[in-house]
Amino acid sequence: MDNARLSPEDFRLLAEFRFQIRQFLHFSESAERTLGIEPQQHQLMLAIKGLPAQTRPTVRAISSRLCLRHNSTVELINRLASRGALVRRPSEDDRREVLIELTPFGEELLQQLSVLHIQELQNAGPALAEALQRILRSEQPLQAERLKAAEAQA
Repeated sequence: MDNARLSPEDFRLLAEFRFQIRQFLHFSESAERTLGIEPQQHQLMLAIKGLPAQTRPTVRAISSRLCLRHNSTVELINRLASRGALVRRPSEDDRREVLIELTPFGEELLQQLSVLHIQELQNAGPALAEALQRILRSEQPLQAERLKAAEAQA
């Protein structure tokens, strides 16, 4: 870590940003539980639906997108499959490969949650974006502090 020191204002900016993120996550977790699923299950469904083009919906790809270990992803898949929200199917290209797909029920559940999340982001997003912008604008003094520290060491 470098010798840059954060000001009290820097800490306030970070705290406000974290608060705004937490507000959104609180909304998200409440919406998910109201519809009968856990937050990670929603994240899994969104990861499947939102995979980059040309990325196959394998456990490995989904695990990577969720930053989870393979076995944790499999457990989430098992729970959603038992609820009828997704299915496994063998790949047509490689029978050893298993692809994970949303069922019509899973698609509808994800649709409902996504509409709610977009509406919330449209309402609360400006405060979140402003909190981030304030941190990004404050970066300049921090960079100047780093340069001073580097010059002092030279």
